[in-house]
Amino acid sequence: MTAQPAKKLLVLPGDGIGPEVMREVTRIITWLEEKRGLSFDITEDLVGGASLAEYGEPIRDEVIEKARAADAVLFGSVGDPRWNHVGFDKRPELAILKLRQELALFANLRPAKVFDALVDASTLKPDVVRGLDIMIVRETVGGIYFGNPRGIETLPDGSKRGINTEVYTTSEIERVARVAFDLARKRSGRVCSVEKCNVMESGLLWKEVVTDLHAREYKDVELSHMLADNCAMQLVRNPRQFDVIVTGNLFGDILSDLASMLTGSLGMLPSATLGAADSHGKLPALYEPIHGSAPDIAGQGIANPIAQILSFAMLLRYSFNMQDEGQLIEDAVSNVLESGLRTADIMSDGKTRVSTSVMGDAILGELDTLQK
Repeated sequence: MTAQPAKKLLVLPGDGIGPEVMREVTRIITWLEEKRGLSFDITEDLVGGASLAEYGEPIRDEVIEKARAADAVLFGSVGDPRWNHVGFDKRPELAILKLRQELALFANLRPAKVFDALVDASTLKPDVVRGLDIMIVRETVGGIYFGNPRGIETLPDGSKRGINTEVYTTSEIERVARVAFDLARKRSGRVCSVEKCNVMESGLLWKEVVTDLHAREYKDVELSHMLADNCAMQLVRNPRQFDVIVTGNLFGDILSDLASMLTGSLGMLPSATLGAADSHGKLPALYEPIHGSAPDIAGQGIANPIAQILSFAMLLRYSFNMQDEGQLIEDAVSNVLESGLRTADIMSDGKTRVSTSVMGDAILGELDTLQK
């Protein structure tokens, strides 16, 4: 097989279980190089608590520049209770927020798909979640997480007041809505736009802008609107009614975590955060599992590596257009789950509990089988 040009990949394992689950992905990368003739130019660096311990800050400018130069960024997780005492501007989680902001990664894609083998792992009835396959598109560089004014101020009476501001512009809403509409065209052709237009002016603007964009450019896609609180209820009541959900930063954060539990575990779900392609067609992108650093189980070898592995599969699809390799990894994961292997977070009666590395072994073994 003819070797392809090396793809520049920045790997940022981060904190907690991040290095453990990332290790299983690097094994798959080696497999792809050896068995599929692919070539990756990999650079690894520190972020989050690991960077704080070494450099005194959650992410260095040098790492941001490496991210700009890379073809894609593969991120683990950040968060470490050892740093709970530091100021807000030094917390480990700032690493991912700064990467999104500095690289203008405005659209977070979070699929929630239920593998047939894990239907019983969901806390909902099997008939409710069987066949579930939805995509939540979350805006990630605007809204209340980045709006100003913000901060904590001391009032004249000595009490304090915390301030955060929800802010969105027409262009910010349009660009993330376009991502959602374009995805829907490749799926079932339906977009549900979610906000709180009944009590928030920013939500009213969101609804108006999405409606106008749909009328101008995407009449072939079915558009509906839903209030965020109703959407949370509907995701539990009848999640299969949705195809693509597009929403702002705060609601997307909450709703995507809710949707993840429909699948049985946060440890199963990947994500991609994309920016706009430059004049050369390069698409800035970062891929990460939606689970956290889980410091309570770090180092025990029991973390589920599947979300990190599926994040890499998304990377292959969206950044490198390696559809066959992405599908190969997804099929391998599905087949291993069908075989009955489970990490602790998705364990159920009659299945076989395995460690992080053994789950990685099994997926590599299944890749070998599929490759033949």
